[in-house]
Parts: sequence; structure tokens; C-alpha cells
Amino acid sequence: MPTILVADDDANIRELVCLFLRNDGFATVEAEDGKEAMAIYTSTHVDLVVLDIMMPIMDGWTLCKELRRANPDLPLLMLTARGETWEKVKGFELGADDYLTKPFDPLELSVRVKALLKRYRIGSTQKIQLGNVILDRQTYKVMRGTESLTLPLKEFELLYKLAGTPGQVYTRVQLIDQIWGIDYAGDDRTIDVHIKRLRERFATTADFRIETVRGLGYRLEVHE
Repeated sequence: MPTILVADDDANIRELVCLFLRNDGFATVEAEDGKEAMAIYTSTHVDLVVLDIMMPIMDGWTLCKELRRANPDLPLLMLTARGETWEKVKGFELGADDYLTKPFDPLELSVRVKALLKRYRIGSTQKIQLGNVILDRQTYKVMRGTESLTLPLKEFELLYKLAGTPGQVYTRVQLIDQIWGIDYAGDDRTIDVHIKRLRERFATTADFRIETVRGLGYRLEVHE
């Protein structure tokens, strides 16, 4: 049974979220601020964290950063009473996987939690090999022959997504939704920036190439 940590200073919100999650078969633990959430995380097995931004003592921004530093694989879903674009961008930059603005439909929260857990579990049990390049979704490590490469989280996830289905074309919107989250409101040209960086990192790799499909998006082609 997956365990969800719910961090929010509003007791009513915590109660509502935990009730719906328990009804869906999840175990829940609660924290009323970021400091308490970190203490619980370090002493309890947690599969996913639902965290509010505006909390006392340690806010959601800091908590997100600390959790991501402690565990790059931990799914993080941020809640906020406000929906400004800059907040969403900052959340994703700090490592949040998805975003939900209050007031929200508890059913939507449940769906998002399940989707994040599914994405994490599928990824954590798979490695993708492209010639002499191996992507390990569990450790977020990339091996190129005997060389170990460290990629920023979103670059890794973007490469992993494309590599999982070689030849399939993904639009910018699809990649934004699946990697940055469906509530991401930034410029979808951020995909172009990440693709450019990946191409530069693997410019000397002959085993695969990320190709632009004009008017559509991107696909990864494996070279035999």
C-alpha cells in the first residue's frame, strides 16, 4: 500500500485530502508545516508527497527543494491557493512533478496522484539502452560506455521519454504535459532549449539522434 505524505497548514485541507486518498486505498501521514514534513520523511517510508506552498516555519518552496535533494525519484505534487504562472514555473524549477490549484476537485487530486505513482513505478523498474548509452530511471544515471553522465532532472526525463518509444513523434505540448505537468503555463519553447542541450551532450554519440519533425515536434531515432 503506497504511503502519501500530506503537508499543509490547513487542517481541513489535510483531512479532506487524506480522506479521499485513504478511500482510494492509500495510507496517509500528515504534517502541518515543512519542518514537520521533513522529519516525517526522514523517519517514515513515503512514496509520494502532496505539499502546500504557503506553510509556516518551512514553506513549500524550501520543502520541495530539500525533498528533491534527498531523493531525486520522489514524486512531488504541489498545492497552492493561487495560480500565478511564476509560482508554477518556480515549483517545476525546484523539482515539483505536478501542480494543483485550490480549490480543487478531490477526484482530480486522486487521479494525479495515481498517474505520478504509475509514472514513477514504471520508470523505476526499467533501463533503456541505446547502443552504448544506458538510461537508468531508478538512479537517474546515464552511462555512455564506461563514462557516467549526470543530467539535470528534466533533461533526463525528456531523453528517457523519447528513448522509450524510438521513432514516435511527440509534440511540444505532449512533452510539456507529460514531463512538466498539465498545469505548466510557461513557454513551450523550453522544450527546444532542453533538446538543444541534449543534442550538444550527445553530439559525439552515433547510436541515436533526436530529430526535429517540422511542424510537429521531436522524435528519437536509433542508428543500427
